[in-house]
Amino acid sequence: MKLRGMRAVGAVGGAFVLALTATGCGLGADLGGKGEKIAIGIKFDQPGLGLKTADGSYAGFDVDVATYVAKKLGYSEDDIVWKEAPSAERENLIKNGDVKFVVATYSINEKRLKEVDFAGPYFLTHQDLLVRGDEVSITKVEDLNSKKLCSVTGSTSARNVKEKLAPKAGLQELGGYSECLAGLEDKKVDALTTDAAILAGYASQQQHWGKFKLVGLSLSDENYGIGLKKGDTALKGKINKALGEMVSDGTWRKLVRKHFSLSSYKSEPAPAIQN
Repeated sequence: MKLRGMRAVGAVGGAFVLALTATGCGLGADLGGKGEKIAIGIKFDQPGLGLKTADGSYAGFDVDVATYVAKKLGYSEDDIVWKEAPSAERENLIKNGDVKFVVATYSINEKRLKEVDFAGPYFLTHQDLLVRGDEVSITKVEDLNSKKLCSVTGSTSARNVKEKLAPKAGLQELGGYSECLAGLEDKKVDALTTDAAILAGYASQQQHWGKFKLVGLSLSDENYGIGLKKGDTALKGKINKALGEMVSDGTWRKLVRKHFSLSSYKSEPAPAIQN
């Protein structure tokens, strides 16, 4: 239920305004009223998906999806407060009420479903490898057993490789994909692994043209969902409805073309929403 504004409390010599403190009701909550704000978690360092630009604005497929959903929930773009959601902190941001929901290349899996709920999925991609443009010794995942591999702490990709695909790979887990990319460029690691959509975003940046390439593997299915507080079935239903409308009105396809057309990455069709 929305709180429609704040009541003024009268007192001798003036009036005191009853404030909603950050402890009692953070921006992740639905404050209601004119000019209300909504906090949404996104990535800040993923080109093509969620990126904080040099001028302080935000761009990417996930950003546009989140903006579309927020609008359907009754919030304008100016009402959105963007919060950085690193992979390892997404569940905490949701459970602590720091954000209303998270749209941050957030793959739905059984482990995460024990802690948060998901609307969607709204995008399907596959785990792949990014290597230097002149790399010829890595053509299959088994080649990683003698290589140095980088991924991000808290990502499903790192665990997938280490536990299932190439257990002898020298796995280095860092705080962000941009750090892994710097290590790849400096030849401190031999490959970067995560979802193909994320890798394509980095490879398609103008300053990286020709430096890197995707190996072209499909090591897993990654269904991106919108993470929200566990048990909030009303919000989940509203977000799922918004995602369905995004596909049916053609917006989803327009956003895919907008953000991925400059790379060689070929996206899958919009996945079926799971109610």
